[in-house]
Amino acid sequence: MSFTVHQVPAHGAEDVVVGLTGADEGAVFTGTADGAIFRLSHDGRKIDRIAHTGGRPLGIEVDGDGRLLVCDAHRGLLRVDVGTGGIEPVLAAVDGVPMKFCNNAAISSRGQIWFTDSSLQYGIERWKDDLVQNTRTGRLLCLGGDGEPQVVLTGLGFANGVALAADESFVAVAETAARTVVRHWLSGERSGTTDLLVEDLPGYPDNIARGSDGLIWVTLASPTDPIVERVQQGPMWLRKQVTKVPERLQPKPKRTIRVQAYDDAGVKVRDLDLDHPHFHMVTGVREHDGRVWMGSLHEPAVAVFDGE
Repeated sequence: MSFTVHQVPAHGAEDVVVGLTGADEGAVFTGTADGAIFRLSHDGRKIDRIAHTGGRPLGIEVDGDGRLLVCDAHRGLLRVDVGTGGIEPVLAAVDGVPMKFCNNAAISSRGQIWFTDSSLQYGIERWKDDLVQNTRTGRLLCLGGDGEPQVVLTGLGFANGVALAADESFVAVAETAARTVVRHWLSGERSGTTDLLVEDLPGYPDNIARGSDGLIWVTLASPTDPIVERVQQGPMWLRKQVTKVPERLQPKPKRTIRVQAYDDAGVKVRDLDLDHPHFHMVTGVREHDGRVWMGSLHEPAVAVFDGE
């Protein structure tokens, strides 16, 4: 077993996705705080900047044409041509209102894009405010072939990562503030209903993704913080006051490297709790052929755990 950290030329390699076809098979893509999109070779030895979104890329997926679908916190949904670096805007506004915090997505076999807008009140620069205040203004949306987005779920506690069931019978969305993974049924007897795939996670989930092993992998960016939990239960005036105190006095994410994997029944199958002096706060995860790639909102690096 090994855990390897690969440096990238900019901070905040928030998410990771693995290329599946052609010359990009096995390569890893990530986006950083300066707006860049990087491609790493499967062994991490070669790094190329392939595009720049002009915003802040977060969640990254590979679509059916081999392009990248990027959730940009500032610009909304974008498509990136990995060969030319060209940027194609897909969706920036819903019902005429620009999205505040486009975060993560999953693409169905029919090309539907399921994605999150984390907050109606705060953008990425103030993500801690939304988490602590627990505004519950996050939402899950779906963009179909007609180009019109549908709001599927509202009232989510910092809507974050998105993943589909293996048979696409449900879509799962992580609630960072609530420490849950919500499951919305798309077919079968429970179609149209919503329940929890996982609750009472031992930390705050960020991005989630279905791996090649068929499991839904969940990042835990930070362990549960008793202070944050207590503040979230207080009146809104108190929650707002807490987020106004100086940054150095506010609760901070504790250093951890942890991801878990669940089956479609919500049963925990894997739990990787790791440690490394030069990597922490896992916000992106992608299992591919037994290797688990990780991204971090704060690190100028991606990491890979190889269990073999």
